[in-house]
Amino acid sequence: MRRRLWALFGLAIVLVALALDVLNRYEPIGIDFHTYLAAARVGAEQGWSLIYDQRLVGIEQKSLVPDQIAQPFLSPPTDAWLTAPLVPLPYWVAYWVWAALTLAALVAALVWASLSHGLERWVVAGAAIAPWWVLHAVNLGQVAPLVAAGAVLATRLARERRDLTAGLALSLLYLKPNTALVIPFALLVAGRYRIFVSWAAVGIVIAVAAFGLMGSQGVSAYLSQLRGPLPEGANYLTLEGAFGVGGWVATAIRAVIVIVSIAAAFRLRHTPGLVIAVGAIASLLVVPYLHGSDLCLFGVAAWIVWEERTAMRWRVPIAAGWLVSTPYVNSTGFALRLNRWTLFEVALLVALAVVAFRPRREGPRRSASASES
Repeated sequence: MRRRLWALFGLAIVLVALALDVLNRYEPIGIDFHTYLAAARVGAEQGWSLIYDQRLVGIEQKSLVPDQIAQPFLSPPTDAWLTAPLVPLPYWVAYWVWAALTLAALVAALVWASLSHGLERWVVAGAAIAPWWVLHAVNLGQVAPLVAAGAVLATRLARERRDLTAGLALSLLYLKPNTALVIPFALLVAGRYRIFVSWAAVGIVIAVAAFGLMGSQGVSAYLSQLRGPLPEGANYLTLEGAFGVGGWVATAIRAVIVIVSIAAAFRLRHTPGLVIAVGAIASLLVVPYLHGSDLCLFGVAAWIVWEERTAMRWRVPIAAGWLVSTPYVNSTGFALRLNRWTLFEVALLVALAVVAFRPRREGPRRSASASES
């Protein structure tokens, strides 16, 4: 009875946070989806080899929403392909369908993959989407919630040793591979070869499809976009933006992060959820290009640790970080600057590395409860 009362209390706190999230929207609605859909329209109407012709994409963006700014389409072609079925719909109908589907996918993944059960799993899932970056990503129409959902699904599937399916779930990372690229390699080092092979096989299929639909000209255009200058504000969450480092120093730090994370993944190989968490955080720390919506993956890493590690020494800091990330703090004058969240990523990665190299008596929660519902 007492446990249920605590769950109801937690549910009330989470629901208030979610309500405040909805009321505090401030960014241009759908601006990233608007770009994906514009590229999809170019592909569907003029040929997929032209989706990186920024002039054509800009024209389509202005056609879709005249009063919204046009931005270059720099995402993988998978993002345009995924939104292509929505091209025939009126723009705002398409946006709201997309927003609902991406949020629902993440929530469903969190509920399904949870080690908790009953009301508690819904409370934990609600808490996982309450940080500002989740609805921020949904408002923008970002693919980040789908990338996060892929990591969540892979966590349960890997826990249950359904490795081929876990690799397929992890293929959602191809929607925005720069944010999660270390995860498959962490799983490979942890001995989950079938997950890696399954994930890589999907990547090969996508590459073949890209050449088939876009030709060498379209693929070359995409690669040339990646070599161009980064959009303004893309480095706030990176090592450069958080710590003011650059050049060989930043490169050396990234190398250390990858080495430590891969070594930690090997040491944590019996707890695949923690391996995925380590890979997720390492990915976010080493990438040179991030936006606030990409913190969805950090939220997933924290959710995994919350689920796997039940001791108060883990849950109290995570709960404190959660509080700071929600409107209870984030909508006040005490809100953190964007680049301060990198410190939270570093702290969680260090904590996981300590566990990896100096094992404690506490073990991960039993995975059997994941299938109890």
